[in-house]
Amino acid sequence: MPRPPLLTGPDGPSGPATAAAARPTDRPGRAAARYRPRLAALAAGALPVLAFPAPGVAALAWVALVPGLLLMQRAPGAREAAVRGWWFGAGFILTGMSWLLSSVGPALPLIAVVFGSLQAGVGAAVWRLLRPPLTVRRALLAPPVVAAVWLTTEYARSWPALGGPWALLGATQWQHPAVLALASAGGIWLVSAAVVAVNTAVLVVLTAVDPRPRAAAALLAVGALVAGPLLFALRPAPPAAPGGAEEVRIALVQPGIVDDPQARFEASARATAALVGQPPVDLVVWGESSTTADLDRDPAALGRLRALSAATGAELMAGEDARKADGRISKDAVLVSPDGVVDRYRKIRLVPFGEYIPLRPVLGWVAGVSRAAGENRAPGSGQHLLPAVDRSGRELPVAALICFESAFPDMARTAARGGARVLVYQASTSTFQRSWAPEQHVSLAAIRAAETGRPAVQASLTGVSAAFDAQGRELARLSTDDTGALVVGLPLTAPGTSTWYTRAGDVVPMAAVLVTAVAAAVAVRRRQPAPLVSERW
Repeated sequence: MPRPPLLTGPDGPSGPATAAAARPTDRPGRAAARYRPRLAALAAGALPVLAFPAPGVAALAWVALVPGLLLMQRAPGAREAAVRGWWFGAGFILTGMSWLLSSVGPALPLIAVVFGSLQAGVGAAVWRLLRPPLTVRRALLAPPVVAAVWLTTEYARSWPALGGPWALLGATQWQHPAVLALASAGGIWLVSAAVVAVNTAVLVVLTAVDPRPRAAAALLAVGALVAGPLLFALRPAPPAAPGGAEEVRIALVQPGIVDDPQARFEASARATAALVGQPPVDLVVWGESSTTADLDRDPAALGRLRALSAATGAELMAGEDARKADGRISKDAVLVSPDGVVDRYRKIRLVPFGEYIPLRPVLGWVAGVSRAAGENRAPGSGQHLLPAVDRSGRELPVAALICFESAFPDMARTAARGGARVLVYQASTSTFQRSWAPEQHVSLAAIRAAETGRPAVQASLTGVSAAFDAQGRELARLSTDDTGALVVGLPLTAPGTSTWYTRAGDVVPMAAVLVTAVAAAVAVRRRQPAPLVSERW
């Protein structure tokens, strides 16, 4: 039998046994080389979060993805690029939703890993379209395709069963009505797509060697940047109500941090009573969970609200968080007039872990190590408007939505199509008072206003309470350090006003899903031979 060939090393010849023994010593170095870029991708995922409230560096959003996209582009293969996309996504979710730690405890890293996996497709798309050498064709394809893949991931994790749409990239632009004009055309989805397309084009400009792909990408970036302001300039504001001067005066009541439920009720009542003798209002809105009394079975609490409604001359919308006659707890928006309960809306989109624990038999242990719901709230059966009237008796149908429901574009759109004149959100973020959550939350009302062409208000127990016009411009606010009643006049748009997004719905994300599916099919068809060893990681 011939002897195996000797391997020559720096210290002389060595046989197979020596070489085999040497291999393990290479593994730590290879592992470190593999995980360094992944850890960098994890850190890069935190960068876009700085563009969201409360850091609020909105301009950063247009370039914040570039470091992460660069790491995906420079991966040795598609598989490694996908893994880096996954780590980037995990870093984004972990940082953007870090305020959830008090509610979900050790489940937060698990949530980040699960939802971060959706960004693996972004990594694969970036690598296949932007790996060197860049051509003009791929430079033109990459921004819309990468934006479509990113949007598909946002749309997927926006499914209510998976938690809902929080930290959508387009929300970074909530203070810029000119950019939010895109939301009136395609919802928050179109704003997200524009932001991702610009980031991708910037990466091409920075990394392409040939000036032609750089020029093509630069043109795309400029086009995406000016699309919103151009639409804002060319498209008229939502039409005003007949006469051009119709407005509704709404009082938003914010009692502040009051832990005792009865004391909270009393604080809200005092702030409401202070409105007596002031210029009249059309509607008084209390925050979510402003009363723990079942107003259908507690005549004393209902009597107080009826008296306040009569004294102010306005109907009052209370937030009821109470155990009902069937023994289950639910959260309701209850409209009260001097005559009693007019109507109520029961929250249908509950907060995962905060108001119910998904798969409680399996994940119920989370409640023992965090502030997760000890008992599931009961959801409502459907969405409907509350038939409010203003102080003159004219109909003022309002969309009463509760807290987390401001995150869902489809709910505001359904309300607008149903004839809502105002979007009214009741909120309570007291659990997350010193985090980024209150500012992130109130920003969503501005986006819903821009999407639907309806003014929107948010009344929060502990702030932020705010009002926005039909283009998403902030009119007034109470910060998390304020208490009392904020009275704001909201210009009403004409009945029947409809934005493109209200009429067309989620055309943009559905188109993104289609583009993603086509791109995936093309990638599979053109799949290269077996990947390199380094790609298997």
